[in-house]
Amino acid sequence: MLIDILTLFPKMFAGVFEESIIKRAQKNGQVKIRIHNLRDWSKDKHKKVDDAPFGGGPGMVLKPQPLFDAVSELKSKSSRVILLTPQGKRLNQRIAKGLLRFNHLILVCGHYEGIDERFIQKMVTDEISLGDFILTGGEIPAMALVECVARLIPGVVGDRSSLETESFISGLLEYPQYTRPAVFRGFKVPNVLLSGDHKKIEMWRRGNALRRTKQRRPDLYKKYIDKEK
Repeated sequence: MLIDILTLFPKMFAGVFEESIIKRAQKNGQVKIRIHNLRDWSKDKHKKVDDAPFGGGPGMVLKPQPLFDAVSELKSKSSRVILLTPQGKRLNQRIAKGLLRFNHLILVCGHYEGIDERFIQKMVTDEISLGDFILTGGEIPAMALVECVARLIPGVVGDRSSLETESFISGLLEYPQYTRPAVFRGFKVPNVLLSGDHKKIEMWRRGNALRRTKQRRPDLYKKYIDKEK
């Protein structure tokens, strides 16, 4: 997968994709990430990319020209152009999994008061939000989206089965996890996990996943129960 990121602040990405799983995925050729400064496409002599909104109002709006030119140069027929914006669909595991169908993603980091609507209508295929809160720009959401999608690419995560038990994959939050020692500062690991009885362990994990989801995310729990009926 090729991922192009258009941003006004390319230095924000320094180091983020040079650690852990994403670094390994790039080294192994499973994903290629290119960071672009949107100002490189500005035709303004001062490399300006924003202007005041028509009709008045606070803040500045990203101009259409640099955005149109940048995406036109980078995209192919199969590219998905994703705008990171609070107005988009909230990112979840289903959306991330759906993006695996595409070999090329172009992520546009929104900024200032907004983006010229003509660019959104003509060039953007998806609008995605990290959640119901406001950030200064789309850089942090872009980082989260890359991490979320890239780890789903076959071979990026070593033990593929570990992906299947993570929170949100089954519709439930993940069950509690423990490791050695069996007793730490007087706190014991549940006996069933030490029993070696895989059927009982599976039942314990499912029960705890249901209980935890019901307590912490009743919305997910209801959706899961309705689906199981």
